[in-house]
Amino acid sequence: MAAYVELTIEQGANLVSTVSVNDNQGDAINLTTYSASSQLRKSHYSSSANPISAIVTGNANGQITLTMTAANTANLTPGRYVYDLTIRNSVDNSITRVVEGTAVVLPSVTR
Repeated sequence: MAAYVELTIEQGANLVSTVSVNDNQGDAINLTTYSASSQLRKSHYSSSANPISAIVTGNANGQITLTMTAANTANLTPGRYVYDLTIRNSVDNSITRVVEGTAVVLPSVTR
């Protein structure tokens, strides 16, 4: 089952968030053979998606860093969104959803 993590995204600012991927016993998953993908949508049923860059930054300790540029977050409408993070194993091509949750985009005052 995917871990639930809520993100806060500040409109017009860079998003940088690191998540740790663990197995059912709480041990870090070695991500050496994995790549990661993430998307942000207004709802689960929305056909429009905003990509979140997901880069494996800690192979042995199961860390993935999620990022969005300030230019990308500036284009988001403030409010609630949903997102998830999947990993793909290059050995067997299996895909696993490891994180899911809501993201709250806070409006910017300074433009």
